[in-house]
Amino acid sequence: MLAFRQLFDPISSTYTYLLADGGSGAAVIIDPVFEQVRRDAALIEELGLRLVYALETHVHADHVTGAWLLKQRTGCRIALAANSGAEGADRYLVQDDVVAFGERNLQVRQTPGHTNGCLTYVLDDRSMAFTGDCLFVRGTGRTDFQQGDPHAMYQSVYQQIFTLPDSCLLYPAHDYRGLTVTSVREERRFNPRLGGEIGERDFSGYMNNLRLAHPKKLDVAVPANLKCGRPESGIGITGEPNWAALRYSFAGIWEIDPHGLEEQTAAVQILDVREPEEFTGPLGHIRGAILIPLGELAERVSELARDRPIVAVCRAGSRSAQATVILHEAGFVNVANLSGGMLRWRAEGHAIEGGSV
Repeated sequence: MLAFRQLFDPISSTYTYLLADGGSGAAVIIDPVFEQVRRDAALIEELGLRLVYALETHVHADHVTGAWLLKQRTGCRIALAANSGAEGADRYLVQDDVVAFGERNLQVRQTPGHTNGCLTYVLDDRSMAFTGDCLFVRGTGRTDFQQGDPHAMYQSVYQQIFTLPDSCLLYPAHDYRGLTVTSVREERRFNPRLGGEIGERDFSGYMNNLRLAHPKKLDVAVPANLKCGRPESGIGITGEPNWAALRYSFAGIWEIDPHGLEEQTAAVQILDVREPEEFTGPLGHIRGAILIPLGELAERVSELARDRPIVAVCRAGSRSAQATVILHEAGFVNVANLSGGMLRWRAEGHAIEGGSV
């Protein structure tokens, strides 16, 4: 069984793809975005996967890759095109190379045109292909910078992508209209740039007259991506909380487990967002907890100190997760949710006040 997720970065309109062999848990990620690594790593952890490769379809000009940072976090290998010009990868790919993850694999097809180092990754059963910036949904990547060549792109599409089965689903690296997937059959027929009876000369004329502005992050993204996303400082994403051992969830919430909270009770504010009858009810409450029901929190945030971290607590962790969102909106920075809430706190034998035995 194949596990598959399509993820999106709204700033650069980039799609990141996670594929995993369901039996072994071995996974690959295609075109990760630097600012989204925290999200991607959380998903990999929650699904119980083992990332073996971070793959690039090309050297991006509109965002910095998250490959280097994912390697630091997971120990995965970085792979991209041999003729990309990039340094720091663990593997450099050429035509017909195979990238294995567990019992599944991706075949490498060279599809230059947007850049010299563009690759398309084809799933082993040819049911899916990841076309990068070569072929989009009813469009194509640009050919006006970074060794772009419309003649090469036309040949890449017709020789390496349109030779796949008509039913093969095609997943692009970007879409600016919210479109997520297409197929070989659709693009051969309906792509306005090179589908139907459109010839190579028509396509080249079209591409040579697009007159598009260069990507805003071109001068930053390309140099960074030629080093696989490694920052000059060698330091990853800033802003990681260091006041406790926290875990970032795929839902976008910082969480602390009961053991971690018990170690920090003297240093943090424990905010219980249940109703008063729950606070004094059978589950009891944590010693020193401040009771502010969730429905009143937005109007009562002034009762909380801003110079001490806050851990939000409820029965099972749902209302308290929303409390962290409200606190962030109110300008609080060091905020976390108690994972599993009072149910988990009690189940793991931590001390309570009140409640029933």
